[in-house]
Amino acid sequence: MDPFFDTLARRFFTPTDADNDYMVNGDLKTDITENDKDYVMKIDVPGIDKKNIHLAYQHGDLAISIDQQRDSEKKDEKGRVVASERSHGVMSRTYELPGVDRDNISAQVMNGVLTITLPKAADTHEDNGQIEIQ
Repeated sequence: MDPFFDTLARRFFTPTDADNDYMVNGDLKTDITENDKDYVMKIDVPGIDKKNIHLAYQHGDLAISIDQQRDSEKKDEKGRVVASERSHGVMSRTYELPGVDRDNISAQVMNGVLTITLPKAADTHEDNGQIEIQ
């Protein structure tokens, strides 16, 4: 039997909470917009506590890492544990965003969306790397 289709069929007929867990599925959905003043990133992080999200900006790259652990128990009508599940997921991603004013980056999590605002530096001199000859 094909393991992919075996797993697919098993999950179709008996889905688990892990099937809806983006940490298990390995998906960081990201939108990045840019205007004259800044970059704005919106990243879906449903169910993730902000203490488990780590951000770092260095050398023109924004690194995001998420470390999430989840435990769940299912009990019968008498309170006996009939199922106990644990999951742990680590995800990271790096985005190249040059010319950012690192000291004024802001981030917040609201309704399962991480919003990061990265103001552009006033004068970066990183246009195209060309040097004007005087």
